Amino acid sequence: MEESIRSSSGLSSSSAVPRTRRTRFVCISDTHNCTVKLPNGDVLIHCGDLTNQGSFNELSKQVAWLERANFECKLVIAGNHDLTLDTEFFEQYGNYFHNNTPQNPIDCQNLLAQSKSLIYLQHSSKTVELTSPSGPRTTFSVFGSPYIPSCGKWAFQYPHSDAAAAERIWKNIPLDTDVLVTHGPARTHVDESRHGGAAGCEGLRQAMWRVRPCIALCGHVHEARGVERVRWDLSSKFVRYKESLNTYQWEDPGVGNEKNSFVDLTAKGGLPLDNDGSKVSSLSTVVELPAPGTQVTGRPTMVTGTSTEAVSDDAIPGIGTRGLSGNPASARSDGTALAGRLGRRETCIVNCALQASSYPHSGPRRLHKPIVVDIDLPVWDDDS
Repeated sequence: MEESIRSSSGLSSSSAVPRTRRTRFVCISDTHNCTVKLPNGDVLIHCGDLTNQGSFNELSKQVAWLERANFECKLVIAGNHDLTLDTEFFEQYGNYFHNNTPQNPIDCQNLLAQSKSLIYLQHSSKTVELTSPSGPRTTFSVFGSPYIPSCGKWAFQYPHSDAAAAERIWKNIPLDTDVLVTHGPARTHVDESRHGGAAGCEGLRQAMWRVRPCIALCGHVHEARGVERVRWDLSSKFVRYKESLNTYQWEDPGVGNEKNSFVDLTAKGGLPLDNDGSKVSSLSTVVELPAPGTQVTGRPTMVTGTSTEAVSDDAIPGIGTRGLSGNPASARSDGTALAGRLGRRETCIVNCALQASSYPHSGPRRLHKPIVVDIDLPVWDDDS
């Protein structure tokens, strides 16, 4: 079993340096009723669009295939084509798709929600501990969501041009998230559509800057399948949600052969991910502001840990600072996203769509391979 030490950097919430072990993720999305041979791994993740229209027959076949797959942990989210999994949408529009064969959305949803071997994430999070004696015995936190910007009459959508709606949705991602699973991509990252435009969500990209997960998995834009490694700029005081120059180019080693489509983020692989998975700082930051209606005679005071500093008159913490970098203790930075978390500098973003072309699929279907990601994760069981 490969084992290493993950180094901490920046302002860490803990002085302990956790042991880590290689953990293998097999990543798929947009199967659209297809089943493929899956590589071996520890964790299987499906990023939605299991089906074409979300019928009970379609879903039952996909769920049965996933349940048979031999992985210690299997995580699933819905996609916009899994219509019956979005109750509100299906009640309004379901008859347009299934008028000849009425569907019961509760029965369809229970296929996933009541599965004994699948974890169905519905805009929700979970902490996973791999406990098998033969596995890596590592742990990670995951958040999964099916929502995407609107792209026609499909499920799980919010208005494409409504930035406030996107912010309301994506602010729910916990800052401690290690693995982010969304159906759609973030804007400008593995999101180039067949028309050449950026089909991803800017609100999601901004949320990712704040969370900075180790890996972010998605699908939806079939033609954009691929891998990026994004470095987050944590020093810019003037540009919000800034990224550093990206020079990483992934070349799929599984093209035209029997090899896996593989991404190695481990220390042993030589290009380890620059992300220590540091959690939210245990140091509290309190801003002492005057009560409403009180005349201001001095400056508000910020208390960070045991130190106290005066805040300048024109920089009230939390007002206009979201997405700004710099010193986490400064009133001019997004301290909540930075404090104790400066070791989260890089995220590997993977679009793992299996279908090579978009719906409706005309002609013979071309399928990509699943994408296999190896990453060092902390060991939860110190005795293992």
